[in-house]
Amino acid sequence: MTFSLDNRLKTAAELCRKGKIICDVGCDHALLACKLSENAREVIASDVADGPLLSARRTVEALGVQNVRVVKSDGLERIDFADDVVICGMGGELIASIIGGCRFLSEDTRFVLQPMTRADFLRRWLYAHGFEITEERSAHVAKRVYTVMSARFTGEKSRVTDLFSLTGKNTDPAYLKAVAAALRKKARGMEKSENERENAARFEQLFAAVEQLCERLTARA
Repeated sequence: MTFSLDNRLKTAAELCRKGKIICDVGCDHALLACKLSENAREVIASDVADGPLLSARRTVEALGVQNVRVVKSDGLERIDFADDVVICGMGGELIASIIGGCRFLSEDTRFVLQPMTRADFLRRWLYAHGFEITEERSAHVAKRVYTVMSARFTGEKSRVTDLFSLTGKNTDPAYLKAVAAALRKKARGMEKSENERENAARFEQLFAAVEQLCERLTARA
């Protein structure tokens, strides 16, 4: 059995530490878990649904991987420990909820996160709950660009600016342009409603700020 990962999962794998116990939450077919097993001490492939778990077990067996353990768990509910936790392909709000249920949190725990939506919410939540984003990288898939972030727990709660919530530590102009385009689209939609015009102006200001950041980064390159 041969397999390949898309750029989202490849980037997530690159951000995981070698020689660690890694938990892949929402493992689906366990393709990422099997890739992680190449450099990990152990990989826990977890999912809440029976269908993905069956697929995961079949993948692990077909590939002959020895250090991947398949576990049924709602988020991190039944996970006792992991050095690195990987959560990919979910909305930012759901990812935050899963992290909030972690029972083994320490300053050495790392979270590798790839939100499909609401990355701004996730960034705000992380800092408000004592986490720090240490790195963000872009992952280009077809015509879309996603951000993949690595975060650690510091215990120091803080608030982030609107601009940081939207861009984080991702310095890829393509990602920033996608963020800017989404802001402008939202602003123009709000302009059609008298009740939303103040919010529309705020989104236009954020659009301009992201555009300026993108221009500065492009000029440095």
